[in-house]
Amino acid sequence: MIKNRTHLSQLLLGSVFAGLALGLVVELALPGRASAAQAGVTALVGARIWDGTGAAAIPDGIMLVRDGRIMYVGARGAVPVPAGATVVNLEGRTIIPGLINTHGHVGGTLGLEGGHYNRDNLIRQLRLYAEYGITTVNSLGGDEQEGVDLRDEQSVAGLDRARIFVAGAVVTGNTVDAALAVVQRNADMGVDWMKLRVDDNLGASQKMSPEIYSAIIDRSHELGLRLASHLFYLSDAKALLRAETDFLAHSIRDMRVDDEFLGMLAQSGICYTPTLTREVSTYVYETRPDFFDDPFFLSHADPAVLEQLQEPDRQARYARAQPYKAALSMALRNLKTISDAGLPVVMGTDTGPAARFQGYFEHMELDLMAEAGLTPEQILRSATGVAAECLRLDDEIGTLRPNRWADFIVLTENPLDDIRNARSIESVWIAGEALR
Repeated sequence: MIKNRTHLSQLLLGSVFAGLALGLVVELALPGRASAAQAGVTALVGARIWDGTGAAAIPDGIMLVRDGRIMYVGARGAVPVPAGATVVNLEGRTIIPGLINTHGHVGGTLGLEGGHYNRDNLIRQLRLYAEYGITTVNSLGGDEQEGVDLRDEQSVAGLDRARIFVAGAVVTGNTVDAALAVVQRNADMGVDWMKLRVDDNLGASQKMSPEIYSAIIDRSHELGLRLASHLFYLSDAKALLRAETDFLAHSIRDMRVDDEFLGMLAQSGICYTPTLTREVSTYVYETRPDFFDDPFFLSHADPAVLEQLQEPDRQARYARAQPYKAALSMALRNLKTISDAGLPVVMGTDTGPAARFQGYFEHMELDLMAEAGLTPEQILRSATGVAAECLRLDDEIGTLRPNRWADFIVLTENPLDDIRNARSIESVWIAGEALR
């Protein structure tokens, strides 16, 4: 009895979010009383709510939000709407968690130019991602101090841009000492990840040696940081798994994955991100892309950039990237194999460099994952709950559960029926408030 009374006291007198399961019900059971805990509550009622955990959608739900975080999610009628709450009627809509891009870039690109790494440009990109429902971006390379500063400022209610996590400079170097110096600079800056490349760009450059990348991985782990690996070839993927990389940041694109690789990936427990749109971006501008006529794309596109991408000289350069068409086909087959093996696949795109359009390409990625044979629910989980687990952020984002940040999308159509319905965005909410 004393134990129960102590627990109840913690629920009612502790922080707003401690013990919500009982404390909230006690408060709401007192009709007509607007307590301090109820002040400032937003109640979103009537929508279908898919919470990103793998549980079935709630057909007629209620979600309560206060101070930027979720208080309660459940069936409408399970608890009353708190007195004094702001009520948002969302009947006929679907709510899903905000989408997470596990491999993007928030950097110096402006239009088709680089060299614009500054706070204002980063905020512009994060707001662009958010407009498309991408509420968190794991920026894997090219990050500087301004990105770290924005990450450190984002744990607030009413955030008006996507969240960012950073990897600093991509770790390079022709010697172990040179590479480890980059690792140390990144660590001193306060990054979330390290990132390296093991790729020869289809024979155009030399790969990083196993000696160097193994030293980078080991030192990153000594510093308490996980490492993401850019790769292309199956043999390199296996070697990187043996060296204990923490994230495979692209598809395997040279050949079919085999049982040995699947076993290694399963044993490692790490995540695989396909970045299918990375391949698309290498050749799609050889002619005028169909999506240049898509209103969903055009709502945020710069007409001057589209004109530049249709210049004949530029189109001719893209026409030289034909091998990446075959690489995309292989990536699609390998994605299906890995997913069918029950291994964790997470949505990532490599957006951010010039002509890899932030926000829109994430929805193109979802479409390509469907083309590979994944179900809408598998795709959505790869961009919500599973992505958050992969990034070790699942206590904060990725699912619509109590205490998590209230980052979610309101859709007019049900994406569980067709993944393209994820484009039917009515509003995007980050940290409890709709973008304006």
